[in-house]
Amino acid sequence: MTQTMDEFEKLLNEQFSYTFNVADIIQGVVVKRDKNGFLVDIGAKSEAYLPDKEITANGDKPSDDVLKIGDLKDFYVLKGEDEDDEGIITLSLKRISCAKAWQDLATAKLSQEPIMAKVVQVVKGGVIVEINELRGFIPASQLRIGTPLDSLIGTEIETRVLEADAKRNKLILSQRQAIAEQREQLVDDVIASLSVDQVVKGEIIRIAEFGAFIDINGVDGLLPISEISWARIKHPSDVLTLGETIEVKILKIDYDLKRISLSLKRMGDNPWEEIEGKFEEGQIVKGTVNKVAAFGVFVNIFPGVEALLPTSEMKDENQNPFNVFKVGDEISVMIKKFTPQEHRIALSMKEV
Repeated sequence: MTQTMDEFEKLLNEQFSYTFNVADIIQGVVVKRDKNGFLVDIGAKSEAYLPDKEITANGDKPSDDVLKIGDLKDFYVLKGEDEDDEGIITLSLKRISCAKAWQDLATAKLSQEPIMAKVVQVVKGGVIVEINELRGFIPASQLRIGTPLDSLIGTEIETRVLEADAKRNKLILSQRQAIAEQREQLVDDVIASLSVDQVVKGEIIRIAEFGAFIDINGVDGLLPISEISWARIKHPSDVLTLGETIEVKILKIDYDLKRISLSLKRMGDNPWEEIEGKFEEGQIVKGTVNKVAAFGVFVNIFPGVEALLPTSEMKDENQNPFNVFKVGDEISVMIKKFTPQEHRIALSMKEV
């Protein structure tokens, strides 16, 4: 009998060997109403104590709608056994949502999952946001560039958790990283849906000397100046207008670098293919000067087709082309060499 009692006591001690620490989240059953709170059975040697002020956020005495005898709930350990002279564990109900919010934020940081935050205040160096009753800070450097801070107040933005320290009550977030990840996923999805030679619509969002950038479903594609027109153009803005929506053909997709190359001129017929059979060597044709260079003159002899009249084939090869021709001049020339497959036509004025 003595051995049986010893075993029972050993099992009983093992059952209550768990130490309840501050910030633990535990389950308990409300068993009794006390003068200034409730007693809660949490599986310890004695009931834990839940003060009235730790039940609701405003500290009012709870009604039966808030807490009832027999309720099974999660509680936040406010004070552990070792911190109280009588070994009583003190609980909090109102802090459970706060503790869970910190847990969710810590999980979001590890998983790198985006999280929504409401902007509530603009402060020096950034903005204050609110997430599940917790407040965090987004430095200005981690906000989307060009976003007016005052216009963000009251709005919810997607963010990524940079730091979540419950003990120091420190929460730092980034909007830029969340947008970057979102955009990267968007780029992957859009590129995966495209194919070479596909015709797509896009908005011209930027024009530069070397070409234009076209927004294709949220992804920027490059339209080089050489692919804008079959005819020679000085600048992309001669043909394109910022904000204009155009149809372009996909020339190349670089899946590793996530780049899209586009063409506008290939939306129409290739004029170099059209001129085959229409011109021949020795034929006299009329053309318009498109460009004057030190080595010769570029002449448009067919829409989109440019031929070269070198200085050696001018009437007087010693003359400076700039002194003889100007853009827009109409001249008669002879086709000396005709190789449309190579996109080359050589002209001569000596034999005209």
